[in-house]
Order: sequence, then structure tokens, then C-alpha cells
Amino acid sequence: MLSNIFKNPKSNISSIEVIPTWYVVWGTLNNMTENVVWRDDQFAIISTLATEQFALSPTKQFVVVGDVWLTNRVKLLQTLGVEPSGFLENNCQLIAQLWEKFGFECLKLLVGMFGLVVWDRQQQILWLGRDRIGSRTLYYTTTGAIRAIAPKMRSLTPYRSAELDLVALRDYLCCAFVPGERTLWQQVKEVRPGTVIEMPSEKVYTYWELQEQIIAADQSLVWHGDRLRSLLDQVVQEYLPQNAPVGVLLSGGLDSSSITALAAKFHHAPVHTYSIHFGAESPNELEFSSLVAEHCQTQHHILEITFKDMWERLPETMAYLDDPIGDPLTVPNLLVGRMARSNVQVILNGEGGDPCFGGPKNQPMLINSLYGSINNQDSLQAYLIAFQKCALDLPQLLKPEVWTAIKTEPSIFSADLNSDASYLNRLMAMNIKFKGADQILTKVNNLTQAAGLHGRSPLFDQRVVDLSMQIPPEYKLSGVEEKAVLKQAVADILPQAIIHRPKSGMMVPVQMGFRKYWQREARKLLLSRKSAIAPYFNQSLIRDWLDYRGDVWGRYGVKLWLLVSLEIWLQVNKK
Repeated sequence: MLSNIFKNPKSNISSIEVIPTWYVVWGTLNNMTENVVWRDDQFAIISTLATEQFALSPTKQFVVVGDVWLTNRVKLLQTLGVEPSGFLENNCQLIAQLWEKFGFECLKLLVGMFGLVVWDRQQQILWLGRDRIGSRTLYYTTTGAIRAIAPKMRSLTPYRSAELDLVALRDYLCCAFVPGERTLWQQVKEVRPGTVIEMPSEKVYTYWELQEQIIAADQSLVWHGDRLRSLLDQVVQEYLPQNAPVGVLLSGGLDSSSITALAAKFHHAPVHTYSIHFGAESPNELEFSSLVAEHCQTQHHILEITFKDMWERLPETMAYLDDPIGDPLTVPNLLVGRMARSNVQVILNGEGGDPCFGGPKNQPMLINSLYGSINNQDSLQAYLIAFQKCALDLPQLLKPEVWTAIKTEPSIFSADLNSDASYLNRLMAMNIKFKGADQILTKVNNLTQAAGLHGRSPLFDQRVVDLSMQIPPEYKLSGVEEKAVLKQAVADILPQAIIHRPKSGMMVPVQMGFRKYWQREARKLLLSRKSAIAPYFNQSLIRDWLDYRGDVWGRYGVKLWLLVSLEIWLQVNKK
């Protein structure tokens, strides 16, 4: 049982089973045969699943394997001169034909979510490609006679070392996720959104880049809101399943409520909504989610998640994540997904509203820009502090030799933080590129798949993201008024109480969790000399956090959850 992992230190935490999808190997393959669905001398596809995720191009020159979901299939078929009735069997087959005609430029034509590997049998070139926003993941090893590529990092375990990337560790402690192409393992990298990598040259081509392109700055908020609404109507309709019920994760905030209202407006099959709360001891938003569910006439489901659930299901949740994510919503996301699976196969969410339309988390940085003396180092430090994790604790938290090794390493955020875009759009672009791709969408992808669902994020659609960069910043966040343009876009389909309610965010009660329920287990986990984090961290500081010494701002619970998540993730992924 998973719960025994904490109670019995001799139990093998790394034995938690995660069903792999597919991976490919490239290089000196010798006699590899197990679970091989296709191979030649230097390239093999390994899968325990059906072969619908792989195809050959018509001339057999290109082999395509990937995790692909497209919304513009009809237009792509027309591009190939194929009538929609001449249906190609799967999306990989469609891309194989496009690749044969256009090469990697065909990625610019795809609208949807994908992580792709393409093997050119004639030129002996390998291509790795990822969708523009990062809705799908793709990882690859960087050394060895055999290189491995997979949508799930755990599939690469036999081909990587066990050495941690210390810069990635630093960034995780600051952000609660690992940003950029680094992963927590030294010899594993992630393909970045909007790029394609050519192997063996390791050239990286950017086929799409997030850029500020403000248009119609003289037009009114109503005009921009109407333009956004028109696009949201189109995107949500494309994301709805055909003739089947759909689910929506509904917190009662503006973003998830907007998606719920649009789904209810356009979907003719049942719409199920799902909300969570953490019991009588904790505040909740059920008043607002229930108001939206009633307004939209959905079939509403409420899940109570206990402190016991949070703790006992954490090892399993960490096993499903590629890189560690220290967001306390990981466990709730998995549990509510499993609840939803009994009703639906496709579930929508409201992720993307804050990064794209100016959520309040940008306000500390805007204040810093107005009142702080901004130079490169100051703005970077302010940005890292805005995450409210461990950025200020690093010199005391990390062992001296670890801190010395990474303290002067450049930050992945520096280039974007100092770009020429307007300040708010700079911050939003960073949130989309990094927090979006490396935390939010990765979490959605990993945990909905683990629950047997197809998770879709309409507000993170590439067309919505592009449009958000065209809207004047003052229509996104102006003073204390956040997401004005999104509120304008959906004002006619939501109750005014939702449009005008202040943003609160889903608060997981980890502060109370460590104080009242998890402290003893957390001590055993984090303060053991045999813990996975012991070689890197100063355990005396962690002991102070567990005792809540000096917790003026009530932040120790969040920091402890970050560390517990990391420790368990390292144990789950131990070689």
C-alpha cells in the first residue's frame, strides 16, 4: 500500500508502478528486441501500447512517433490535397505526410498539442519537436552510445546517470518547478516549446516565439473583449468531445467559471463540473463554484480531500510527475481527476487565465518596477522572491559547497526579464514560457493522463496566447483591476458575483497540515541522515521550519511541502 511508504521505511518507494507510454532509442542498438514496435539499425520505437502513435511517410523515408492532438485536421488534409472523407488513420500519419512535403516547417501548420520524434532514414537525422505552448512534454538524454527520447522522463531512467543538476535544484527551490531545458538530472534535457532539435548536430530551430505585438491600442476595452470572446467561442467548441459528456475543473474563480459557462453554452451532451475542499477546518470556495454550476446547469460534484489523503497520496502523485513540482495542488489534481473519470474522458480547466490576462501575482513586480531601484540583479531577485518559496533561504538552506557551486550561475529568466517588451507583458511572457510550460501544463498533462483522462486547457491554446500578447497591457492588469479584458469577454454568461469577486486562488492548507497532522512523518522524511536531500541541504534550518521558529509570514508550510515533494520525488525516481 502507498500509505505504508511513510510508516515502513523498509518499503521500496521506487516500486510504485507508472505505466509507460512509448520511448525511442537512437545510436548503437545491437540486439534490442523487447517491446520494439519498429526499428532499423540505429533507431527503435519501444512501446507497450497500440501503434497508433507511430507512422511511416508514404515513401517510407520518415518515421514519426508522438503524442499528438490537433484541432485543425481538416485544414491540414486540405493542405495535402486529401478530402476529409479520405481520412488518414492517425495524427502521426498525417504529420508524416506533411513532413515529407514540408520538412520541419510543417510544425508551423499544426494547431494543437504534440511532442514528436521524426527519424529520417535516408539522411540518418533525428528530429525532436514540441508544440508552441508546451502542452505536451518531450525529454532526451544527452550522453551515451544509446540516446533515449520519451514524453515521460521516467522512461529514460535506464539511460541516465543519478547525478543531480545543481542549477536545476536551485531553480526548483525558488519556483517550485524546474524552468527551461534543464531537468533535475544532469544528463536529461527537455525540448522547449516552439522548437525543434536536429540530431546529431544538436541544432535548435525556433519555429514559433512568444512576442508582444500590441494592435489597435486606440480601441476600447469592449472591442478587445469582443475579439477575445469570438476566439474563446471557437476554441472551446473545438476542445469539446464529440457526442460525449465533458468535465470541467471548477474552482469558482473567473478562469474556470468562464470555461464552464462556454462549455455549457455550446455542448449538447452533459457537462460535469468538479470542485474540491479540504474539510471543515479550512476555508473553501464552494459558495462560488456552486453558484456557477447552478447558473450553468451542470452536473456538479464536490470532493473533500482530507489531510490524510494529501499525505498518503503524495508518493503516488510524485511518481506520475516528470520533474518534481512543489505545488500543493498536485495531489488534489490527481484525486479529482480520478473522481471525474467515472463520468467523462475529456476534462477542461481554466489554467492560463492568470499568465495570459494579467492575474494579481504580477502586482508585486509592478510595484517593484515603480518604487524599487531596478537593475538587472534587483529585478531578478524581486522576480524570484515573488514566487514566495525559498529564494531568500538558499545561502542558509544549501550546504556551503553546493551554494558556492551555483550562486553565480546565470538565471534562465534574465533574458526575458530584460527584454524590450512592456513590463507587464514581459512578466506575462515569462509566466507563459516557464510557469505555464514547466509547471502548469506539465502538471495537467501528467496527472490527467495518470487518471485516464484527456486534459485540455483552452486559455492556454496557442491562438489565445498569441491574442493575449496583442491586447494593450492596461486592459489586462491596471492597478487593482485584474483581467479586465477577460471579464469583459464573458460578462454576459456569468453571474456578476463571479465577475466582480476578488481573486483568492485555491489555497491548500499545508501550513495547518504540517502543524497538526504531518510533522512527525515529515521529520522522519526530511531529517534522516539517509534522506535523498541530505547531501545538499542544511538540516538544522529544516528543523527550525518544522518547529515553526520565526514563521512571521506563515510561509513555512509551503516551504516544507516543497521539500517533502522533492524528497519523495527523488526516492520514487531512485535508480
